[in-house]
Amino acid sequence: MAASAADQMLQRIKARDNLPAHVAIIMDGNGRWAGKRGRPRTAGHREGVKAVKRTVEAAIEVGVRALTLYAFSTENWRRPRIEVAAIMHLLYETTKREMREMFENNICLTASGDLDGLSLRQRTILRKAMAMTKDNSGLVLNLALNYSGRAEILQAVKRIAADVAGRKMKLDDITETTFAGYLQTNGLPDPDLLIRTSGEYRLSNFLLWQTSYTELYITDTLWPDFGRAEFFAALEDYQKRERRFGAVPKGGQKKKK
Repeated sequence: MAASAADQMLQRIKARDNLPAHVAIIMDGNGRWAGKRGRPRTAGHREGVKAVKRTVEAAIEVGVRALTLYAFSTENWRRPRIEVAAIMHLLYETTKREMREMFENNICLTASGDLDGLSLRQRTILRKAMAMTKDNSGLVLNLALNYSGRAEILQAVKRIAADVAGRKMKLDDITETTFAGYLQTNGLPDPDLLIRTSGEYRLSNFLLWQTSYTELYITDTLWPDFGRAEFFAALEDYQKRERRFGAVPKGGQKKKK
């Protein structure tokens, strides 16, 4: 898609008043992208890093407030050791290289997931970048690393149970709002839009609680090919929808023809 077309989409998006505040993305298709080109899967992951930067820049350009990227799931440890090692090295090198630019661009870096399950080197650079950018007031870039939606919910339940047992709260104090406060995304609104690349139709254990009323956008584009135009296309599609949250559409039920 030509740059001029992306610019036109950007103008239309900004002219509307229903921009999603929080966008989540399941970045899928790195391996297939590489396979189609006869290259190793690690090459797809390297190209995927470039797509991350393009998407972050587009999110800032359009004014999205929060962007959560599914970078590495707990299930991804089952992949070949060479591939996992390459992904972790890319995460380390990218964080180290980009954290100064994130700070200068007013990006606040956060993370969801079991960070203790990462290597000491990875944890150290990630926490250094988060500390450096914690007071920034621009885009919140939340990386889901070593993340599992089911594990997150179980962890929240255990913490609540401990607080009830310790008389820090009562059973009647447990509401959807208080429960959300025990999740790893505490402080972020639920995603308005979830984008999944590569044409797969599943959540893959991602933000299971938070996406109960999130709008879904599936694209056949493989993640390394994703960028500004594809991101704006997803936002435009979102803006054409009517979010009802289980209620009757505006104007009542439409009559059948």
